[in-house]
Amino acid sequence: MNLPDLFKNEEGLQLEKKTLVILRWIAIIGQLITIYIVYFYFNFKLPVLYCSLIIFFGGITNIYLQFWFKKNELSTLDSTFFLFYDLFQLTFLLFLTGGIKNPFVIFLIVPSIISSTLLTLKNTLMLGFSTILFLLMISFYHLPLPHPGTLHFHVPDYYLYSVPIALVIVLTFLTYFGVRFGFESRKRAQALKELELILAKEQELESIGLQAAAAVHSLGTPLSTITVIAKELKKDIEQNPKYSKDMDLLLSQAKRCSEILKKISKAQIEDDKFISEVTIQNLLVEITRSFQEVSKKKIILNLDKAKKEILIERSVEITYGIRNFIGNAVKFSKNEVRVNLDSSSKEVTIGILDDGPGFPEDISQRIGQPYIVTRSSNLKSKAGLGLGTFIGKTLLERKKASLNFSNLEKGGAMVKIVWNTSDIRV
Repeated sequence: MNLPDLFKNEEGLQLEKKTLVILRWIAIIGQLITIYIVYFYFNFKLPVLYCSLIIFFGGITNIYLQFWFKKNELSTLDSTFFLFYDLFQLTFLLFLTGGIKNPFVIFLIVPSIISSTLLTLKNTLMLGFSTILFLLMISFYHLPLPHPGTLHFHVPDYYLYSVPIALVIVLTFLTYFGVRFGFESRKRAQALKELELILAKEQELESIGLQAAAAVHSLGTPLSTITVIAKELKKDIEQNPKYSKDMDLLLSQAKRCSEILKKISKAQIEDDKFISEVTIQNLLVEITRSFQEVSKKKIILNLDKAKKEILIERSVEITYGIRNFIGNAVKFSKNEVRVNLDSSSKEVTIGILDDGPGFPEDISQRIGQPYIVTRSSNLKSKAGLGLGTFIGKTLLERKKASLNFSNLEKGGAMVKIVWNTSDIRV
């Protein structure tokens, strides 16, 4: 993942109001308890009035957020505002209580960490730079940390300089981790959203087919009745040329409607067969044949190892998944693609082999993840390695398949799709 990729994805995840409210109440109550314990129990003479006022205003903003802020999910701008306010409030509180010498200074990096996982990189960088600026300010400008008269200690200068440096390093590390985590989460969420759209479209098509079948059955009987009556009327008025032509037109149109309904009915029967059951052998024949008709490359289907026919559910997931990987093999192959089917009493295996450049080594461990980018210059097209492969893999895994991606010794790539026989049989 590089920096330009991060800037391309400017849409962040929305932070739930409830989550931020709870986090802020925990911080506010924690600050209040800490200040009063240190002041009253440990007898540290802190400016407790000013500290209480700062915490009080933080509570007011959280009450506003909880009860008067109408949105259940905060926009990027809203989230940034509240996180920046919390950063500013904590900085002011640390200024009054010893600055960099205060052990609670570590909490100054929390707003940036929250931003890195949920908000855009631009907002995260803004909060990160603000955090570094505030750290430097309270390192040199702060009220001294008071202590009881019986307790005297001196903090070495090198400690005062090393603490902000350490915090900046920790901030950089955690922010990078958070940004990467948020970036990957957004990609995966987008991929799953597109997957849901594909399945929704398939279900919609299936619903349309069922509606068409119902229409065929509903219209068949009245159309037959119209045809019979029209024929009887034609006999009665055939001597009248004025009405005879109209009856001929009526009968021809009724016949045309009947033929259309027959075609729809035939297609529906085929569709019913399509969405019910099929042998894995016939499914592979249909899929490979569709590629053979449009591709100039040699596509070889080997069913010899499959000893007997295996009846499976003809599902959208299985069909789309297999088609996707065969399509990728055809796309990246030089001349030839082989599809091998092997079955036993325990397993059913589909091997898809091509003679292309193979999977780049820099992504070999991440194949099946969404939006993969390879540095390999051998691939003319990088499409199909990311989102398409992720969707195909996810669909097949939903149908209890396991997938393995590898390169062949003589060159080329192999995708192996494996089912337990009991999981794939109808």
